Amino acid sequence: KKSALFMSSILFTSLLIGMKWGRYNFKKNYQDIEINNWPNLLDNYKIIHISDLHLGSFNSVEKLEEVVSIINAEEPDLIVFTGDLVNNYYHESIPFIDTLKKLNAKDGKFSILGNHDYGDYTGLDRNSKQWKQNFSKLLEIQKEIGFDLLLNESRIINIRNSSFNLVGVENWGAGNFNKDGDLNLSMKGVDDTLPTILLSHDPSHWTERVINSSYKIDLQLSGHTHGMQFGVELPGFKWSPIKYRYKYWAGLYNVDDKQIYVNRGLGHLGYAGRVGIMPDVSIINIKKTV
Repeated sequence: KKSALFMSSILFTSLLIGMKWGRYNFKKNYQDIEINNWPNLLDNYKIIHISDLHLGSFNSVEKLEEVVSIINAEEPDLIVFTGDLVNNYYHESIPFIDTLKKLNAKDGKFSILGNHDYGDYTGLDRNSKQWKQNFSKLLEIQKEIGFDLLLNESRIINIRNSSFNLVGVENWGAGNFNKDGDLNLSMKGVDDTLPTILLSHDPSHWTERVINSSYKIDLQLSGHTHGMQFGVELPGFKWSPIKYRYKYWAGLYNVDDKQIYVNRGLGHLGYAGRVGIMPDVSIINIKKTV
């Protein structure tokens, strides 16, 4: 009984600490990623990758201003947001629009949708007027923020006489998650002689669809897992209970020359805190494979 009480006390204390100090303890995670055919002129190309803001739970505009300052201070070439702007409703994001407008990147800001952005957890029927209005407003807000929202489509990013593909799918998740993502439609017309970066919210999409596809996708950027907002992350070692649900849950993974990087999320959902797995601003440096 004493052992059980001791362990329970440690867990309870950790959760309280996570709510008080972990919730907004933003961490910059630097990651070099090599791509075989990356243009020489774009060596050391800086992409800021953020995900899972969950603005319905993000109750501090001042803290979001801090995030924006952190990002802009890095002077990124590109900013990508891999989904879950809100928990359920578009109006959750309204207090934060002006702050997110301040995000600045030399070559643009791009986004995709996450499973929570569709409003499916509200219980509304997708054919209902209420659902359609909520979803339409969310898309308008993405545009107002300044994101180029990729809905199963692609863009060619042209800089300094060099180019790469940026592809964005709608949410596709294994199991009972919605499957609006269409990889075939997203890759339609994509020039596979150029390097390709895919934005897809749920890392299970990589496992179930991307790895075994014939498409030449050099890197997928995802979020969704939050690192379960609980775990241990030390140099050379990371663990979270989420690993038993998602094989690829935080950081960089390489399988058969295909790569995925999973952001740990900036916001939170459910538990209003973070223990061990801090809110994540991923600073990705793309280099040509030597």
